[in-house]
Amino acid sequence: MIERDLTPELLQAAAEYPVVTILGPRQSGKTTLARLTFPGKPWVSLEDPDVRLAAQTDPRGFLAQYAGGAILDEVQRVPELLSYLQGIVDQTRAKGLFILTGSHQPDLHVAISQSLAGRTAVLTLWPFSLGELRHYGPFPDSYALIVRGCYPRVYEEGLDARRFYNGYVQTYVERDLRALLQVRDLAAFQKFLVLLAGRLGQLINLTSMSNDIGVSATTLRHWLSALVASYLVFELPPWFENVSKRVVKSPKLYFTDVGLACFLLGIHTADQARRDPLRGPLFENLIVMDAVKRLANAGQYGQLFFYRDSHGNEVDLIVRQGRRLLPVEIKSAATFTLDFLKGLRSFHSAVKGLELHEGLVLYTGEHSYQVQGVSVLNPLAQPDWLHV
Repeated sequence: MIERDLTPELLQAAAEYPVVTILGPRQSGKTTLARLTFPGKPWVSLEDPDVRLAAQTDPRGFLAQYAGGAILDEVQRVPELLSYLQGIVDQTRAKGLFILTGSHQPDLHVAISQSLAGRTAVLTLWPFSLGELRHYGPFPDSYALIVRGCYPRVYEEGLDARRFYNGYVQTYVERDLRALLQVRDLAAFQKFLVLLAGRLGQLINLTSMSNDIGVSATTLRHWLSALVASYLVFELPPWFENVSKRVVKSPKLYFTDVGLACFLLGIHTADQARRDPLRGPLFENLIVMDAVKRLANAGQYGQLFFYRDSHGNEVDLIVRQGRRLLPVEIKSAATFTLDFLKGLRSFHSAVKGLELHEGLVLYTGEHSYQVQGVSVLNPLAQPDWLHV
């Protein structure tokens, strides 16, 4: 396994806090990262039924086995364990004592706020970024990458993407989430997932989806919250501060991994993705999530937005850099046109009192250049695009 971009932030956090919690979707590499970064620590998987039973039955005795610290994997399985960790870390005051991993954040966040507030750093590990994928050889074209997605095992083990996502959906989505949500109608839940995949980059209208699925909007909202909490989908909030026009204030939705969205849509080859009416949203999903990953790997959160006003003027991605904003247009086209600058110009005229970068256009063409102060480039050719 390559060294993950989150490693320096993880090491720094362990030098400052007695506990570090690594959250993220299933199969994003949390366990591998923790074990490679802290090879001297015992590894304990709370997924194992016998280990979990021991931790639940006698938490004090269980933790007494690891007085020198440990990696506690999938700790959301036994959230009550964190109350007992508090006493240990307060007594020893050692840094980097326990490394926790988890893939369902509400359970952990409640336990952390009650027991480990001020005692743990919380980091998020997503699937591979474009920068991390460079270690696995030259990029295929955009659409081959979109279909394959970014989950580490697909690259580390050379897995067939279609089989990987089929197992992922059956194991983690249909089994774990269905049990968590107590879903009785699996067919309705499956249809909900497919409809979400078909609405990448859109504002989600749950009332409309309720009519399509035959399930109440309240239930769908509960399902969507669980998908967000389990890191399967991501909500991008709108930018509406310092804006002189009426703007949209609902979030847009993306899948954590665009390969999973392709699988749910029945898109299994690069040619299918290239010809699909959703090729634009799929490419946008890839890039928006790459920005999420890059900032998370640097320990930065809550810095990404989109812009849309009541007249339909839109910028796909806004990156806040201190008092400065970087507007980013994302286009699946291989040929640049001046039309790509329309949203950027509208945003510049609408936002007041902040420093604005001229902007960035990300597309699938071969050339990089400047147009009216705006940088135009292919993010696959320049995986460090966010720092351009």
